[in-house]
Amino acid sequence: MSNLFHRDLNADLPRIVSAQGNYLIDDTGKRYLDACGGAAVSCLGHDHPTVRAAIKAQVDTLAFAHTGAFTNQPAEDLAKFLIDRAPEGTGQGRVMFLGSGSEAMEAALKLARQYHVERGDTARSKVIARKPSYHGNTLAALATGGHAGRRAPFAPLLIDVSHIDAAYDYRMRNEGESEGDFALRMANLLDAEIRALGPETVMAFVAEPIVGASLGSQPAPAGYFKRIREICDAHGVLYIADEVMCGMGRTGTLFALEQEGIAADITTTAKGLGAGYQPIAAVMAAQKVTSVIEQGSGKLWNGHTYMSHAIATAGALAVQRVIENDDLLARVRELGAQLHAALTGRFKDNPHVGDIRGRGLFWSIELVANRADKAPFRAADAIAPRIGAAAQARGMMVYPSQGCADGTNGDHVLLAPAYTSSPQEIDIIVQTLADAVADVITP
Repeated sequence: MSNLFHRDLNADLPRIVSAQGNYLIDDTGKRYLDACGGAAVSCLGHDHPTVRAAIKAQVDTLAFAHTGAFTNQPAEDLAKFLIDRAPEGTGQGRVMFLGSGSEAMEAALKLARQYHVERGDTARSKVIARKPSYHGNTLAALATGGHAGRRAPFAPLLIDVSHIDAAYDYRMRNEGESEGDFALRMANLLDAEIRALGPETVMAFVAEPIVGASLGSQPAPAGYFKRIREICDAHGVLYIADEVMCGMGRTGTLFALEQEGIAADITTTAKGLGAGYQPIAAVMAAQKVTSVIEQGSGKLWNGHTYMSHAIATAGALAVQRVIENDDLLARVRELGAQLHAALTGRFKDNPHVGDIRGRGLFWSIELVANRADKAPFRAADAIAPRIGAAAQARGMMVYPSQGCADGTNGDHVLLAPAYTSSPQEIDIIVQTLADAVADVITP
C-alpha cells in the first residue's frame, strides 16, 4: 500500500524510473511516448542534456537565498529574457517567478487589485472570466475558472466571479455567421457584462488566448482579442492573459498573444516555461502596471518563500535558450502543420469526431455521439478517459478531458507533443490515437 496521496487513491499506477527523449520508461521496461507533455509541460522531452547541465551547475553554485533580502543572477536573466521578447506594448515591465500556474494566477489577481488600489480606484474588485475555462486549483484561481465540475465541490469557499461564454466556434458560431461577426459578437459579451456590473467596480478580465484543457485547445476567431483589448481599455479594466498552458512556444510563437496582435496587462505562464525540469511559473506585468506601483508604494504586496528560486530559474532559462538557439518555434509551426494535416486525414470521416482544432503543437479532437447534431456523449460513458487509458495501454500518453455535465460540449482528447519531436513520432502519435479511439468507439 502506498503512503503517497495519489490523485486516485485506488489506482495501481506504473512507476516511472527513467526517460529517453520523448519516452517515459516504467519499472517493467515499458516505454510510453509522451504525446501530451504530461499536460503541455515537457516541451523539450524528458532528458535534454543542456537543461540538465544548467540545473546541476546551479545546484553546485547556489540553491536558495530569500528574495526578501537578496536577488540572484538566473532570476534576473530570465526576467530580462522574457521582457525583451514580450508582445509589443508590454514595455519595460517586470516578472515574478513562482512555483505553479495556480500560484501565478493568485498573484496576478492580487497584482491587479494592487494596481487599482495604488491608483485610488478602490471600488474595483470584481473579476470577469469565461466558461468553460480553467485557471488553477487554488481557491481564487478555481473561482476564476469556469469549469463547473471542478468548481462544484468547493463552491461555498469560492469568491464571486462573473463568467461570459468563450468563443467556442464549433458550438456557438451561428450558421452563416462570418468569423469576424462571430468574433465581435462574442467579444461584446464582455462589454455587456462590464456595464451590467458597473465599470467602476470591475478589476480584471481573465482569458486564455487559446482555451486549454477545459475546451480542447480552442483558438479565438480572428479579431476577438483586439476587440477585447479595446473594451478593457475603454472601461479601465486590466486584461490578464492566462498562458500557463498555451504559452512559451506551444502555439508557434513564444507568447500566444503575439498572434493576436495585442499585449496583456498581466500575463501568467508556467508549463512550457520550465519544461517540467523544475516547478516554475511566472507573472509578467506590463510597464503600465509596474509604473503605477513604482510611483506609489514601491512594494509588491504579494510574497512567497520560494519566489525567484535560483535553481528553478536557471533551469527555465536554459529551456528558453534551447528553444531560441535551436529555432524550435519554427519547428513547432512545421510539425504543427504536419500534426493538423495528419489528424484531418485520419479523422475527417469519423462520425464521432466532430471537430479538430488547435494551433502549433497544441491540437485536440472533440468526440461526439452524433456528428450531424453535435450531440455529446453521456458523462457516464467516460469516452475521453477510456480513450486515454486505451492509448496508455498502447504505450502513448494523451490528455483526455471529459465533456461538461451540462451537455454543452463533447469529450476532448488533447495532444501537445514535445517541440523536439520527429516527423516519424508525429505519425506514430496520430496512428496510435486512431487505434485508441477505435478501441473505445465503433464508428
